[in-house]
Amino acid sequence: MEETTLRDERLELIFTCCHPSLALEAQVALTLRALGGLTTEEIARAFLVPEETMKRRLSRAKLKIRDAGIPFSVPPEHRLPERLAAVLAVVYLIYNEGYGGRVDLAAEALRLGAALTELMPDESEVHGLMALMLLDDARRDARFAGGELVLLADQDRSRWDAAKIRRGREALARAFALQGRNAYVVQAAIASLHMEEPHDWPQIAGLYGELALLTGSAVVELNRAIAVAEMDGAEAGLALVDRLDLDGYQYFHSTRADLLRRLGRADESRTEYERALDLAHTEPERRFLQRRLAEVSA
Repeated sequence: MEETTLRDERLELIFTCCHPSLALEAQVALTLRALGGLTTEEIARAFLVPEETMKRRLSRAKLKIRDAGIPFSVPPEHRLPERLAAVLAVVYLIYNEGYGGRVDLAAEALRLGAALTELMPDESEVHGLMALMLLDDARRDARFAGGELVLLADQDRSRWDAAKIRRGREALARAFALQGRNAYVVQAAIASLHMEEPHDWPQIAGLYGELALLTGSAVVELNRAIAVAEMDGAEAGLALVDRLDLDGYQYFHSTRADLLRRLGRADESRTEYERALDLAHTEPERRFLQRRLAEVSA
């Protein structure tokens, strides 16, 4: 490749693949498939669609590249911002897959994020994403104890990585200084608040509301419902959850199961835990759900 302002070869390839002639979702999916180390099944799960649907989307994108003769080359420096949204989405989804257990992918996403902050130091979104990944990754060692999943409220805070928390909050402060209020910045702010005791649930719920407006995401609304349940009770949270259409999403069912459990509706809770168990992809999550299922079945 020609000499460019990108000194990271893998980041260079990601910017090359995120061609603006393709729809944003297609840019992200193709890049994840080609360079991110993710399978079609993993990408489909990230987009909350069936694997066959994602296969068709990838095929259509490849055909468009071929038929339209879309050139693949590293964009000049002044054209990098128009590809940034897709590049950030790629890095974030690589991190998310790594957060679920593939440590190699999480480390690669953090490395790419650091390279992006050097390349585009005045972009608030870049610092917001870096803050979000650092703050989430700081809790990695505490998420499991003896191979078992540990919820945030039960985690041993002494196992949190203080250096990553400090760096994450520094990155968040930088994003705020750049007037950032985009989705990654808001998510990082929520992650930071989750690390404080006691939790400021009204502020967390408010930020999730702001994030929902930015993203239009039902998954974000699910997280807002969890915060509302902590603030106003399980009944209020369940009312919000029941408005959502997320039947194929594991955490929709586990959240609904937990709220029903808290309301003493054991039979309904058991059904939801069983559905979440069917959709679980990792063994620690499966064992956690099996324990909860046993509790409501007793």
